[in-house]
Amino acid sequence: MSTPYWIYAAQWADVQAHEVLPVSTDGHDLALYSVEGQVHCTANQCTHGNAFLSEGFLIDGEIECPLHQGRFDVRTGQPTCDPACDPVRVYPVKIEDGRVYVELS
Repeated sequence: MSTPYWIYAAQWADVQAHEVLPVSTDGHDLALYSVEGQVHCTANQCTHGNAFLSEGFLIDGEIECPLHQGRFDVRTGQPTCDPACDPVRVYPVKIEDGRVYVELS
């Protein structure tokens, strides 16, 4: 079992409600979302096509891919709309002192 590896991703204040914040850190392209006051994190790459999810639309806790309009639940990574069929990776998030940290282990 690996040790949790938390890395600073952004200021909590920068993760605006109903918007997506792209973050590149430690070799990972991530997308941060604020849904109902909680921050969530997924990989920024759509599993269906070569598109950044951060360029899509956040609608009721789902991110819509800008390329083919497939959707994913940002809390679970599960696809919710065709043509997306494979889940997008989700990462645990914690907030300390107004900073967002993502677990990359």
